[in-house]
Amino acid sequence: MRARVHMHLEPAAWPHKGLSPVNKVLAALILLAVFFAVVETEPIVVERRGAAILTIEAFFTIVFLVEYVLRVWIAPEKPAYAGRFGRLRYIVSVPALIDLVALLPGLFVFIGSEAFVVRLFRLLRILRLARLGRFSMAIHAITDAMKSRQYELLMSLTIAGILLLISSTLLYLIEGSAQPDRFGSIPRAMWWSVATLTTVGYGDVYPVTPLGRILAGLTAITGIGLIAMPTGILAAAFSDAIQTQRKEERDDVKGDGR
Repeated sequence: MRARVHMHLEPAAWPHKGLSPVNKVLAALILLAVFFAVVETEPIVVERRGAAILTIEAFFTIVFLVEYVLRVWIAPEKPAYAGRFGRLRYIVSVPALIDLVALLPGLFVFIGSEAFVVRLFRLLRILRLARLGRFSMAIHAITDAMKSRQYELLMSLTIAGILLLISSTLLYLIEGSAQPDRFGSIPRAMWWSVATLTTVGYGDVYPVTPLGRILAGLTAITGIGLIAMPTGILAAAFSDAIQTQRKEERDDVKGDGR
């Protein structure tokens, strides 16, 4: 019985292509739970449909609590969690902790009326979305892509930090005396540099001196390349990861054909 439950709950143990029907239902319920957690932050909805939302949340909590208990029960089916303290090792693992933290808000759904605490628990329900990681091939592809390009991404992050520091320092030297409240220190100037290098450009802070505006233009142009660099690295990595997955799927199909 435990092996059969493990086969249906653990995506890697499912012998057929794709997800098991149980995991498909769980993935849909996770998305619905996150949707209702977002909707619940709207006061009008809570005022008019508060009782219904509590009932829905209680339903999700019961379902995910049963799932969590079952996952703890079947944990020894994995070699990593076999042995005397296997279930304990699973409970303290990252996936299990995410499940538990996302489950706790529902267990304390009738907590007191302190607004901050209630909002915090509602926010934690969004963590249920992280549980989709065990069901999604796309998330695995993204993870593999980032790991394969971690050196290039680190280099681009380092370059971004250097440009941020240089532009902030120059703006501090040029605009500090003209606008001490906005550029009177390097940390203050960093807000402008971040907005400019990321091409957001809020417009709340901007240089007024001629030299400062010239530097601002150069920083803005540099920001275009700064954003394009990690984007291109990740796009190439995602393409490689997807092609690798498709090749593995084709090889599996050919193997089954034999």
